[in-house]
Amino acid sequence: MANATHIGLDQVRQQLRQPRAQLKGRQASDEARAEVRTLIGLPPKDGHRRDLLIEHLHVLNDHFHGLFERHIVALAAEMRLSVVEVFEVASFYHHFEILKDEATAPRITVRVCDSLSCSLAGSDTLLRQLQNDLLDVKVVPVPCLGRCEQAPAAQVGQQAVAQATVQTVTERVVAQQTSPHPLPEAIRLEAYRQSGGYQLAMQVAAGIKDHESVIQCLESSGLRGLGGAGFPAGRKWRIVRSQPGPRLMAVNIDEGEPGTFKDRTCLEADPHRFLEGVLIAASVVGCEAVYIYLRDEYHEARVLLTQEIAALQAKPPCALPRIELRRGAGAYICGEESAMIESIEGKRGEPRMRPPYIAEVGLFGRPTLEHNFETLYWIRELLEQGADSFASQGRHGRKGLRRFSVSGRVKHPGVKLAPAGITLRELVDEYCGGMAEEHTLYAYLPGGASGGILPARLADVPLDFDTLQTHGCFIGSAAVMVLSQHDSAREAALNVMRFFAHESCGQCTPCRVGTDKAAQLMTAPVWDADTLQDLAQVMGDASICGLGQAAPNPIRCVLQYFPHEVGAPA
Repeated sequence: MANATHIGLDQVRQQLRQPRAQLKGRQASDEARAEVRTLIGLPPKDGHRRDLLIEHLHVLNDHFHGLFERHIVALAAEMRLSVVEVFEVASFYHHFEILKDEATAPRITVRVCDSLSCSLAGSDTLLRQLQNDLLDVKVVPVPCLGRCEQAPAAQVGQQAVAQATVQTVTERVVAQQTSPHPLPEAIRLEAYRQSGGYQLAMQVAAGIKDHESVIQCLESSGLRGLGGAGFPAGRKWRIVRSQPGPRLMAVNIDEGEPGTFKDRTCLEADPHRFLEGVLIAASVVGCEAVYIYLRDEYHEARVLLTQEIAALQAKPPCALPRIELRRGAGAYICGEESAMIESIEGKRGEPRMRPPYIAEVGLFGRPTLEHNFETLYWIRELLEQGADSFASQGRHGRKGLRRFSVSGRVKHPGVKLAPAGITLRELVDEYCGGMAEEHTLYAYLPGGASGGILPARLADVPLDFDTLQTHGCFIGSAAVMVLSQHDSAREAALNVMRFFAHESCGQCTPCRVGTDKAAQLMTAPVWDADTLQDLAQVMGDASICGLGQAAPNPIRCVLQYFPHEVGAPA
């Protein structure tokens, strides 16, 4: 053909060898990189640590009230990561708001809890009123804030608002009171040491108190993990201790289960009792570094813990492991141990497939001792008082003590230290002042959102590990939410299913699709029991982690114990 264009192979090769005028994709501007460097600092000699990505995102998000695209691009350049990698991490977490460069960040964000306990206290009405009245700030519903005893709970910026009203929230917005509250009643380092604190940690570190005797004390006491799974603490220490070093430790204070607030309450009062437990565990198991993962909603606790870790490091009672405090970013799934580890590594908080288990291959690929806050909080008392003293405290044939987070229709909600195996009726009458005025017991959730729902006729079942399974429930983190005759079990189940749908990480289809579909079906006046049972079966059998596996519990409980509410056959 006369007009055909012929390009020789040598010409193509020559063009490919030519340097590009600019790199592919959007490039970071000098101005944006300067803003990022001002906040996170210049790169160290070996570059920024990959596992600090989420911490750096928090710094930017706090300062600019959002994550602008230009800063995401600049942060990726500073950390030598792809923009896609930074974006996919930032977009996973609810507390990071990604904004177009031309957008205006919200001046203040007001968060109103819409989980069950706060919903019972009128948070839905509070949310609507605030959205109508506060037109110049962002007002959003959020899952559990971990302040169920203060329902309805809200946050203005980073400041918690207990028993929130339109007036109290508006006053803080007008005054721009967005910083965390101080905690003047907390026991600080010097006061803790004057009361005998860290003596045990020093004895363990020096070998005066034999490591084997410490593990035997845990085993004899029957202490189990108090974050929900209930794995025996002493056995876990033995397993991780037997693994080749270096070994690491990860502490879970994510506490995102609706109805749970015991860890926050204890941490805000006595942080060093927990930290001493950390030091003892790290010494006995041989962990060279400790990573403490604290949920982002606990701003007051984070300020306190940051200060007290610094004080401890400045005046250490013994050789300390490296301690790093990591900040969650609003993802309930990170309460699952492997998802938490992914988040500590600066990644999306998606659960890992197991095996291998994290005791063998955990944080940064090393054997990892993972513990809940309250488990470590018990260590000093157990070693001082002895295993027999702890084990003798139970009721109804059970052993030990439990901290119950009690909320809902009781006179005095809060954290109640009570014997393991206590019944719901005993817990309410003896520790909570009874039911609230004009309320009688109708139902209760013994283990938070995922623990199922039981009717009042089962209020005499002992509350402990292994006592509730025959009734289709479990105690989990001992988050007890109490319902009265003014409430509905079906509405409670719908509330928690919407929570699960919102918090599913989306990694596995049975959970991602199942929770959302179940929430839709549960809005019907008459439930399609067969379809819901099928969904429950698939979610329970095929989900990767405990979220999808436990999400069906409220469905099954309503169909079994409250069929009259959903038109199901009794």
